[in-house]
Amino acid sequence: MSKLILTHEVTGLGAPGDVIEVKNGYGRNYLIPQGFAVAWTRGGEKQVESIKAARVAREHATIEEALDLKAKLEANVVKLTIKAGQGGRLFGSVKTSDIADAVAASGLGTVDKRKVEITTPIKSTGTHEATVRLRDDLVATITVQVLAAK
Repeated sequence: MSKLILTHEVTGLGAPGDVIEVKNGYGRNYLIPQGFAVAWTRGGEKQVESIKAARVAREHATIEEALDLKAKLEANVVKLTIKAGQGGRLFGSVKTSDIADAVAASGLGTVDKRKVEITTPIKSTGTHEATVRLRDDLVATITVQVLAAK
């Protein structure tokens, strides 16, 4: 088992700044190369505080503000236009940054692309769902309508 400090949110493991213990191979082969974590050291404790402070700063200020944003996101459909081939198949797939940009463009508010989770890859036009973690205890489900660019 190895101790790591998370630098990004990892579903099922924790949030940025959390000190976790995972199997050596998972940490060495996945978390560290992907940039999701760094090795834990005694000097790393200072880094934990700065990561947690940045997380609090990015979080929506109050629960009321987050609930308001959740209501807006769930009540509206976010439209996203992407190049597609015949039959509505996309060239590539929809990324979390695409969804975050579409939310901002629709005037619903701003969401951090690192907080957007796509459960199944979006590779075709049509209506799909994604989730946004607004706070540690609050998740909004977004309906994304993917349209083919002309």
